Amino acid sequence: MTNLMLSWQQATLLALGCGAAGVLLVHLGRGWWGAHVGPFLREAGIVTGLYALWQLAGNLAAGGFSTAISHAWWIWHAERALRLPSELDGQRLLLPHPLLCEIANLYYATMHFGMLIAMLIWLFAWHRDGYPVVRNAMAASTAICLLISFIPVAPPRLLAGTGITDLAARYGESVYAAVGSTAGADQLSAMPSVHVAWSILVAWAVITRATSRWRWLILLHPVITVFVVVGTGNHYWADGIVAAAIDAAVITTQAMLIRLHRRLRAARVPERSAAPLTETSRRIGH
Repeated sequence: MTNLMLSWQQATLLALGCGAAGVLLVHLGRGWWGAHVGPFLREAGIVTGLYALWQLAGNLAAGGFSTAISHAWWIWHAERALRLPSELDGQRLLLPHPLLCEIANLYYATMHFGMLIAMLIWLFAWHRDGYPVVRNAMAASTAICLLISFIPVAPPRLLAGTGITDLAARYGESVYAAVGSTAGADQLSAMPSVHVAWSILVAWAVITRATSRWRWLILLHPVITVFVVVGTGNHYWADGIVAAAIDAAVITTQAMLIRLHRRLRAARVPERSAAPLTETSRRIGH
């Protein structure tokens, strides 16, 4: 399968180009170009830059293949100790159905970033007042995921003896190169699942900003994503659980900071309005 994902070098160049063009249009552009195209390109540069960091972090995961396998076995045994279902149970639902296997591989390769971009464009175009909150949550969640991913963890499909199949390799749809090469090193950063983290953020953004009763259907995206990343042998259940916890922590912390900021702003308003009254009272006293 042709790898549709940009390398970190390509994404960096694209981010710099979009960002520079956006800044120039915002400050120098007039009319529609300055008010709409400029901000859009600037935000596209930020998002593409985050994507570049994600790709780079996978290539910089420290410790090597043996360390990644050791960490993977620790997660595998921890899940069994916690009575979580085996990843093999999820994959068995796909294996008898070649078409579903190919669809799952395609979903894994494209929908995490595709759905994220579609959501951000929708939000920027029709709900721009809510865009900064979602963009900041995405940036913070991605940054935390990237920091954790510096600890190498091999995906379950690379654990010998578990019976888990590399579903993408079986059907010639793998987006990864050989283990140990620079291009394929990011497959050793299975923990946590950025796929799951982004899918949850997409669902959160749509549910909290859209008004249609059909908006709840977006919950299918994170559900399908969790099933796909586990069923294809690319992630553990724990990868999705940690990603969800990161999103929850970021969203909660951001909401608390926003409320705190509003309270501080509200507290400053009476102080400013009280100053002229005090001056007036002094003059009346005289």
